[in-house]
Amino acid sequence: MLKVCKFGGTSMADAASIRKVKDIILGEESRKYVVVSAPGKRNKEDIKITDTLYKCYNDLVEKGDFSERFSLIRERFLGIAADLGLKSDFKAILDVTEKEIAEKKSADFTASRGEYLSARIMAEFLGFEFVDAEDMIRFDSQGRLNEEYTDDKVKTRLKHVDKAVIPGFYGRDSEGKVKTFSRGGSDITGSVIARGVKADLYENWTDVSGFLICDPRIVPEAETIRQITYKELRELSYMGASVLHAEAIFPVMKVKIPINIRNTFKPEDKGTMIVPNEQYKSLSGEIITGIAGKKNFTVIFIEKSMMNSEVGFIRRVLSVIEHHGLCIEHVPSGIDTLSIVLESEQLKNGVLSDIVNEIRENVSPDYVHVIENISLIATVGHGMARRTGTAATLFSALAKAGINIAMIDQGSSELNIIIGVANSDYEKCIKAIYDAFVIANKK
Repeated sequence: MLKVCKFGGTSMADAASIRKVKDIILGEESRKYVVVSAPGKRNKEDIKITDTLYKCYNDLVEKGDFSERFSLIRERFLGIAADLGLKSDFKAILDVTEKEIAEKKSADFTASRGEYLSARIMAEFLGFEFVDAEDMIRFDSQGRLNEEYTDDKVKTRLKHVDKAVIPGFYGRDSEGKVKTFSRGGSDITGSVIARGVKADLYENWTDVSGFLICDPRIVPEAETIRQITYKELRELSYMGASVLHAEAIFPVMKVKIPINIRNTFKPEDKGTMIVPNEQYKSLSGEIITGIAGKKNFTVIFIEKSMMNSEVGFIRRVLSVIEHHGLCIEHVPSGIDTLSIVLESEQLKNGVLSDIVNEIRENVSPDYVHVIENISLIATVGHGMARRTGTAATLFSALAKAGINIAMIDQGSSELNIIIGVANSDYEKCIKAIYDAFVIANKK
């Protein structure tokens, strides 16, 4: 068994947390490659190292000097190193880092130093080799991860390294300069390393014990999802569920490496297993996997008699949206009806009015109606849409709760049923679905 472990910012926040990380890593011989984030917050009032580094870059650009801000970085890392009793001269390492930031004048390089310094500390504390992500992670000229090249570099660099600590979040672009992933990108680094070394499991350690069935702010007693497929996770992540970076599943998904979301501060919890479809084992009594949603959408409802026989009708409608450079969330349709669902944020400053007028000009509909302040809620489950009575249970629960459904989008997917409700019904809707499928299932 070979495991790649990634530890998030909370796990690296201070010496006490790092000691817990060490116990976890050394607790199993199979945990050989470790990816770390920059230190996160120690408490609500604390600073995140990455946020502070971005501010260092802003100070450098705007004022020509960032030493005052960098002193916060220096203090934090020197404190951690001292608390852990490390022997390396981290003052000298920080001096070099500060000098390089000033010389390179790069936002990406500056932001990446949180992970770099974090990995230097973790490598020494564990007695593992430090391997810089710069030596392995490659981006192409378009700024996208160069997967095949990166895979080769990972295999080559780690082939003869028994145990290593690797900084997350960054790599090198086509010009040889440091480039970062989007925020939270250390999850992607861990996934890339897991694929490159052909790991049996990718463990992602954070401060929660896996994914919850729904938002605990709405349902405080929400249970942990024990098992979920890659596709189910994509559906829930897209609708707002966030524990793992949305792009982190792709590298391991292609080679069918499972991901285990674990809690650094409760290592006894088994967390959530994310698996390919063929490794999914149906758990007794579970009908749905999770519920997630987002607020503030707008639905443009279009009706025209004989729409289905008018060649190019949908294309012409969609071309209007494309002309404005907007992304479409969903396109539910009937024989004579078509709904376009868009994020309301995209439709400010008269854009909505322009779109409606252009749709009228392009396709001459019988009727156009706009519904604003809509929430989209996805109920997701492996094969749930083909289970007899699933939709009936869902809609009955909402009817009993007095919730009017403005839109239904099930389509051909076996993974989810998406409904649109008024923003004011969002929380009540999620609670009603949870009660109908989770609470009722226990009785």
